Amino acid sequence: MADETKPEVPTAPPTGANPAATPQHAPAGPAASAAPAKPAAVAGAAAPKPAAAAAAHAAKPAAPRPPAAPIPDLAGKTTNAASVGARTPAPAAKAATATREPDDTSPLLTRRAWMGLAWGAFSAATAAALAATGRFMFPNVLNEPPQQFKAGFPTEYGMGVDERWKEKFGIWLVRTPDDIVAHASGFYVLISTCTHLGCTPNYLSAENKIKCPCHGSGFRLTGINFEGPAPRPLERARVVLADDGQLLIDKSRKFQYELGQWTDPEAFLKA
Repeated sequence: MADETKPEVPTAPPTGANPAATPQHAPAGPAASAAPAKPAAVAGAAAPKPAAAAAAHAAKPAAPRPPAAPIPDLAGKTTNAASVGARTPAPAAKAATATREPDDTSPLLTRRAWMGLAWGAFSAATAAALAATGRFMFPNVLNEPPQQFKAGFPTEYGMGVDERWKEKFGIWLVRTPDDIVAHASGFYVLISTCTHLGCTPNYLSAENKIKCPCHGSGFRLTGINFEGPAPRPLERARVVLADDGQLLIDKSRKFQYELGQWTDPEAFLKA
């Protein structure tokens, strides 16, 4: 019976537990009613702090703000610094871009300059082609000396080889006391063209022969070849007396020894 009358000792709630959440463990009597009053007092003491801070912040005067700048119209434009700097050309660049076409992006020349350069090159090439064609249509005209000319009177010549007509007409006029073919005294004309490759031989009076400087062909004063690569004798030209008694020489008529043409009456003039 002594155990039944012993009063029960109230157990404290666990740490962090809400007293209001566990009413079944609240102690009965005056001690139970006084226990929850302490948190209410603490809450009431802490509540005035936010209100005091708000009152102090409201009492501080606000700094004046500068007037807002007008907002530019940036519709469809990039607003970063690089693009703004790139889209703001210098005055010289503005003047340069003002003359370009909208789709011309060449960094050196405008499209108009390129077109002018191309047309200029085309015109120059066309003019050069036309000039070459015209030059082909009108070739050089060689003013060759006449094939027929008068060489003066027979009395003007002595025996031997006369070279006065070599430079102008390309012949040697030879007066001989005895021709190897006609067996008479008179005149014959040797054409000063080597029968090897067409060089012009020289008369060597000291050696009494005609010598080609190109390949060493040698000819006697009669025109017969005797040394070097020349395959045949020199050619003779026509020589006759004109109506006025002068010697008439015609290079268009030629006589060849190997063909037996030196026996022609016009290949040798008796005098």
